[in-house]
Amino acid sequence: MKILIVEDERSLGRLLKESLEREGFVAELAVDGEEGLYMALNGPFDVIVLDILLPKLTGWQVLEKIRDSGSRIPVLMLTALDSIEDKVRGFDLGADDYLPKPFDIRELVVRIQSLLRRAQFGGAPSRVLRVGDLELDMSLKTASRGNEKIELRKKEYQILEYLMLNSGRVVPKSELEEHLWNEDDELWSDVIRSHIKNIRKKVDGGRRKKLIKTVRGMGYEISDR
Repeated sequence: MKILIVEDERSLGRLLKESLEREGFVAELAVDGEEGLYMALNGPFDVIVLDILLPKLTGWQVLEKIRDSGSRIPVLMLTALDSIEDKVRGFDLGADDYLPKPFDIRELVVRIQSLLRRAQFGGAPSRVLRVGDLELDMSLKTASRGNEKIELRKKEYQILEYLMLNSGRVVPKSELEEHLWNEDDELWSDVIRSHIKNIRKKVDGGRRKKLIKTVRGMGYEISDR
């Protein structure tokens, strides 16, 4: 899943980006409000982590313009302003969550996972995704089918997580590329098909019930149908 971080403290922004990428996310960084707004409105992101005290446009202004555009992308406000009034203002403008500085990166990760679940499944509390007998733990970054643990590489995990968050829907190849790769990443032409082939071997190999399907000319789907 792709996270947009809008943070003008460059050292903190880089730390957040590196920390989230270690946790299996794809992350991009904007260092002022104008850049953050442009990226939020023009790039496919799954969650926005938005500071309030930004140059050029404040986080309040960025959030308001995002919501005015009709976008319902989950937004987590990340800021040193932690008064009740500030929190109420953020929620009134359409924020989905609020995390005051300083914070533990583990709490940020859990809150992002919660926002992803809420966006896809209407707020179901569990961070375990299930399709048939396939389970994926978003906290532990582990997968299993039945009683068998499935070993996944980082990008394989990211693809499987995205498919499971969108279970029952055909996900186009272009959507996977947009949400799971940064602009700076090298993306060779057959990379998606290669990863799907490896994931299918690990998830469906030797099993009668196949969960991962290729819909020719459209994309990929994971379902228990």
